[in-house]
Amino acid sequence: MNDRILGIAALVFAALMTWFGWDIEAPFSYEPVGPRAFPLLVAFIIALCGVWMVVKGGNQAEANPAGANSRITLMVAYCAAYAYFFQLLGFIVATTCMTVLVGRLFSGSWLKVISGGLIMSGLFFFLFDRGLDVVLPTGILGGLL
Repeated sequence: MNDRILGIAALVFAALMTWFGWDIEAPFSYEPVGPRAFPLLVAFIIALCGVWMVVKGGNQAEANPAGANSRITLMVAYCAAYAYFFQLLGFIVATTCMTVLVGRLFSGSWLKVISGGLIMSGLFFFLFDRGLDVVLPTGILGGLL
């Protein structure tokens, strides 16, 4: 694969993001921009990068090192599982599980990834849910939080 093919793939991905993101509407509006702005802004940036790669690209990309493709596949599976279980388990449990699994993908020790995941998910939950009034799901910890 070379950079131009990746640039074309980025343009297709940006077009799909724009198509799916265009219909996002909040049931009520509490801010002037609304939830549609984020996917459209990200799609715009991806499209700019795609255009850059198509125009300036052409270099042959290096092959992934051994084992990288299986780790990438696992990361995609973890992201899909995180999205599926986010509401059911709640932010803290789902984020802790995700950070532990991702940390293990990068060869982190069990103690470090578990403690890091617990601390990070707890701090982010209280920062966003309590500090910034961004409601996050409590899931199975609903009675404790």
